[in-house]
Amino acid sequence: QLQLVESGGGLVQPGGSLRLSCAASGFTFDSYTIGWFRQAPGKEREGVSCISRGASITYYADSVKGRFTISRDNAKNTVYLQMNSLKPEDTAVYYCARGRPLATVRATCPAGPIDYWGQGTQVTVSS
Repeated sequence: QLQLVESGGGLVQPGGSLRLSCAASGFTFDSYTIGWFRQAPGKEREGVSCISRGASITYYADSVKGRFTISRDNAKNTVYLQMNSLKPEDTAVYYCARGRPLATVRATCPAGPIDYWGQGTQVTVSS
């Protein structure tokens, strides 16, 4: 059964850090570009970061460049999003997402298409 399971969200103060994890199962993990998307209340879902199958190519939204780092461990079928210097505007539900078969980072971020979503994890940045 195909699954993407996010973890690591929570409440953090401005300037703090969190690391999100996305554990994948049920498919050949290293054959897919994987991304992190987020949706804040009242806003459209946006692509935050994507990483290629071999981890050599990454994409970051301008709003997170220099603060967020995406990585993947294909041996563990897991993608990570390290989030530093968090701001209140980073508050959102963060979703792990799988790109379409053989899709590149450019074809996946920032606007998809996405063929499978995780259930999401809440990140709240507030004092």
